[in-house]
Amino acid sequence: MKVSGFTFIRNGTLLGYPYIESIRSVLPICDEFVVAVGESDDDTLARIRAIGSDKIRILECQWNEKMQDRGYVYAQQKMIAQFNCTGDWAFYLEGDEVLHEDDLGTILASMERHLPDERIEALVFDYHHFFGSPDWRAISPGWYRRAPRIIRNTIRTWAPDGLFWVVMDKNRRGRYPNAALVGAPIYHYGHVRSVATMREKNQRIGRYWGKNHPLFDGYQIDPQALAPFVGGHPAMVRNWLATEAETAFTPDAAYKPTARERKHRRMMALERVFGLELSKKHYRLLR
Repeated sequence: MKVSGFTFIRNGTLLGYPYIESIRSVLPICDEFVVAVGESDDDTLARIRAIGSDKIRILECQWNEKMQDRGYVYAQQKMIAQFNCTGDWAFYLEGDEVLHEDDLGTILASMERHLPDERIEALVFDYHHFFGSPDWRAISPGWYRRAPRIIRNTIRTWAPDGLFWVVMDKNRRGRYPNAALVGAPIYHYGHVRSVATMREKNQRIGRYWGKNHPLFDGYQIDPQALAPFVGGHPAMVRNWLATEAETAFTPDAAYKPTARERKHRRMMALERVFGLELSKKHYRLLR
């Protein structure tokens, strides 16, 4: 079995991504790691080269600045990297996602176990979405609780955005991949970055969605959408959390939820009463 890891990144340092920690966290279970590095205004390319692993293959890319339709430029960069993967499995991690060292054996065993079963097209991870600080997790169905991050690299897939895949079914229409659970989480730190880097990110990326994002002035969320994090963070990211992440956040009991957040409150109530799971799923679970 050959495992290809892959990602894309641009201005990773400037925008506060723990992208070096992300890459390092998955390298031990990869035979190769392909990273599409967009032309940046910082030291992103140099820092990736400085990792010094012969597993890493860098693709220097130019983004299409005219592509401003719902973040599709992210999908383009994701697929550039994936199309250069040569493994049986292609393992995608975004620049703010990190694996825990204790889960690497479980992840590798899942890939080995499911490789002979061609019905399984993708492997799905549970998610820890940290919000405001490393001490809080977002738990409402407004946040995907599971997502495919490993795709079988011998089937026809494409990405409509940076998040998920579509499998082409006999060239007629796309569908979400048939999947199995890995039994391990991904630690997502995109919403614990410093206020300054989050503000910079919003100012830079809004145009790829055809709009300007509002000025980011701090982490705000319905407190009912949060729960304390109980557990340990990956060793790889602890220094980044201590030096780069926001840590002073606490949920605001006086916060007024938006209409969307009130909808999610109702969904959580239904989940509690009926034992449902109502978050968005970009896969069809077979196992």
